[in-house]
Amino acid sequence: MRTLVVIPARHASTRYPGKPLVPLTGAGGRAMTLIERSWRAALAVGGVARVVVATDDTRIRDAALGFGAEVAMTSPACRNGTERVAEAAAGLGAGWDVIVNLQGDAPLTPPWFVEALVAALAADPAAEVATPVLRCDGGTLAALREDRRAGRVGGTTAVFGRGGRALYFSKEVIPYSGRAFAAGEPTPVFHHVGVYAFRPGALALYPAWPEGPLERLEGLEQLRFLEQGRAVLCVEVAARGRQFWELNNPSDVPRLEAMLAAMGME
Repeated sequence: MRTLVVIPARHASTRYPGKPLVPLTGAGGRAMTLIERSWRAALAVGGVARVVVATDDTRIRDAALGFGAEVAMTSPACRNGTERVAEAAAGLGAGWDVIVNLQGDAPLTPPWFVEALVAALAADPAAEVATPVLRCDGGTLAALREDRRAGRVGGTTAVFGRGGRALYFSKEVIPYSGRAFAAGEPTPVFHHVGVYAFRPGALALYPAWPEGPLERLEGLEQLRFLEQGRAVLCVEVAARGRQFWELNNPSDVPRLEAMLAAMGME
């Protein structure tokens, strides 16, 4: 499966302007920007033929070129990361079996998450999109619930049916469970990891589809596929001792830096 990884990054984020250029300090005291850490995460994925940063901002372009990344400039009219990935991929030529959208705000994404998506698409010809989900333990679920109580937009959760077919994604914590869970106890809630593997044909169609009401309400780009009746495959992955969190809000910076320190990641 010939695989292209595109990392979409924009400076004008509504919730966190300039987020891709925010520095994160690792275990050894070295600070690297969010976009560089995401690029390094992409390079660690096995079997990838090419990694490209896609942006509409010259500051992000210059930073990415400075640490050695390939950059594709895209339109500021892109409404979300998937549209930006689609535009970049269209300009990079054909010949890809899988195109991966590795979100620029998920620098702790382990390489086996992405590798699992490519393998899942190879095994399921009917699936057009694959995305990883991680079963929450009690500690992660508590963090998600606390974000919602505090009015912060934290991680996304997913529910899926037989064969891993996605039923819904939400920034609320779903499915509902009123009980408390111990810190390391498995829960029925799955944290959606913001990485997507697309078949090129499905990705190429995406920008022409209208933004649906659910996508607009939740602000989740993957809901456009569900609203179009397209098959999205949720692939359960294992943390293997790695901690995982996205950078959604300024308050996530110390949380991510603590995770880098705990895992000994530079």
